[in-house]
Amino acid sequence: MAKRSTRAAQSVRSFESKIEPLFGAETGHSRGWHPVAAEADDDHREQSYVRKVRPQSDNQRTLMRAIDTHNLALALGPAGTGKTYLAVTAAVEALEEGRVDRIVLSRPAVEAGESLGYLPGDMHEKLAPYLRPLYDALNDRIGGKRVRQYIADGTIEIAPIAYMRGRTLNNAFVVIDEAQNCTYGQIKMLLTRLGWHSTMVLTGDPDQSDLLEGLSGLTDIARRLENVPGIAVVRLTEQDIVRHPLVAEMLMVL
Repeated sequence: MAKRSTRAAQSVRSFESKIEPLFGAETGHSRGWHPVAAEADDDHREQSYVRKVRPQSDNQRTLMRAIDTHNLALALGPAGTGKTYLAVTAAVEALEEGRVDRIVLSRPAVEAGESLGYLPGDMHEKLAPYLRPLYDALNDRIGGKRVRQYIADGTIEIAPIAYMRGRTLNNAFVVIDEAQNCTYGQIKMLLTRLGWHSTMVLTGDPDQSDLLEGLSGLTDIARRLENVPGIAVVRLTEQDIVRHPLVAEMLMVL
């Protein structure tokens, strides 16, 4: 019996040695990163997140200057122009430089053309699919370990728009994402949450609303606020898209 077990173990080791790892095998556990080893490799991975983000176009530079010099900025433009990413980047920089005490990120829990039905889990688990883009941007800027730490101690709060009413956000950097999926009343409520020593950035694409036609309030709000002193409205175009070049080509014909 012992001999049979020994032969079986040797056979398994021989078989495993012939398998090409799914994620490669060049850096200890793989070519770069392996999901199972992610936690153990966090210290190595964190190094790649310490970098300076630079705008790639004139309009993106205008947006970053507007965020730096205004307490309220609206960034309107098509998908892929870096609206959310630049806003989150500015928020992280403000937090790390001590200009704000916390970051508040919010977006509407609106499905994109299909119903997911009832989702299992508690409130945070139900909302996770809708808020995932914000988590992705944060992870890319400061790494998953620090994101989890900041969320645990309340330094970063990610909340649905439905939970923003009645609050006053002082000493905070607030990012309202996907504002095209908010009604006029919702955006008005969100804008009036701005407190002392705070910065708010509202991002959205008026051409990609998932609400019924005529319900989105983003275009009307932007038009009304465009000439208000102290508020910046920055409009990005297809020329500012930093995703695959085909994204810009598609948006010009779709």
